Amino acid sequence: MAARRSPPRARERERPGAPAAGNDQVHSWTLLTSHALDTAWRLAKGSVLLAVSFLVAALCYFRRLHVRLGHRLKWWIGYLQRKFKRNLSVEAEVDLLGYCAREWKGETARAKLMRKAYEELFWRRHIKCVRQVKRDKYDALRSVLFQIFSQGLSFPSWMKEKDIVKLPEKLLFSQGCNWIQLYSFGPEKYTGSHVFGKLRKCVELLKTQWIDFSAIKDYHKRGSMCNVLFSDAILEYKLYEALKFLMLYQVTEVYEQMKMKKVIPSLFRLLFSRETSADPLSFMMNHLNSVGDTCGLEQIDMFILGYALEVKIKVFRLFKFNCRDFEVCYPEEPLRDWPEISLLTEDDLHYHIPVF
Repeated sequence: MAARRSPPRARERERPGAPAAGNDQVHSWTLLTSHALDTAWRLAKGSVLLAVSFLVAALCYFRRLHVRLGHRLKWWIGYLQRKFKRNLSVEAEVDLLGYCAREWKGETARAKLMRKAYEELFWRRHIKCVRQVKRDKYDALRSVLFQIFSQGLSFPSWMKEKDIVKLPEKLLFSQGCNWIQLYSFGPEKYTGSHVFGKLRKCVELLKTQWIDFSAIKDYHKRGSMCNVLFSDAILEYKLYEALKFLMLYQVTEVYEQMKMKKVIPSLFRLLFSRETSADPLSFMMNHLNSVGDTCGLEQIDMFILGYALEVKIKVFRLFKFNCRDFEVCYPEEPLRDWPEISLLTEDDLHYHIPVF
């Protein structure tokens, strides 16, 4: 017998059971996945937080290290710049009025006077720049010698005629000036029989450098050589002591001429009329030995320097603006057509180099 088929209504009631079982299966998989993810997160959460903490700590450490290395690098850069930078005793040219504006601010009577004096130099004397010179007890000698070398001026005629390297011994043996052993090298209290050898080396260096500079025709090359020379304090010191000795030699020579009743320049008559410089020995002991140590050159010393080097030294004395001696020359009446160099001073103590 054929099986009896269920009624249609019964079949319809049986069909919804299949989708319900599928939904339960999906729900189970969802719960299982969620549970697995929760378990995985709980297991990984500690490691992730530890890794993030480590990363933040590392970033903070490297940031502090970067700052520290930056400060250290900056210090080393500054140290190396100070170590290898040339310590020029004569600085590069700067604008004259700009320099004045920086140095003389305010409304004091002296500041106003200085500003007017600098304007006079700029507008009427056609001085556009200035070279600042190291402020010490050699700055007058430094200012003069720098211009002699940078301009390539020729060796003085009297130095060509005589071997100036032998002048220290000449003073001793030919003229009996045994007191030269009391010569003082600026701050170095160097006396005794060895003074002749030391003076000889200084004068020889001056002669060699002067001849070398005067032989160079290229202005820029002379400037480069000046930058090298005037950044070497030891060589500078020897050159300035050589200049001092040449001044002393000229004073001694003229003094001998005066004793023989010969006509001497008026500036030397003024020198020997002073109690403190009545003869070469007193001039050396009371004036020249202190130059480079406790004092610089006085006005009368500037006369002697110009006479010894055969240059006309023109000085603009800014503190004397609107006075007759605002512009002076050492010596006032050169014996020959000597070359001219210029200086400026604000107080007759320290000098700078004007640039036309």
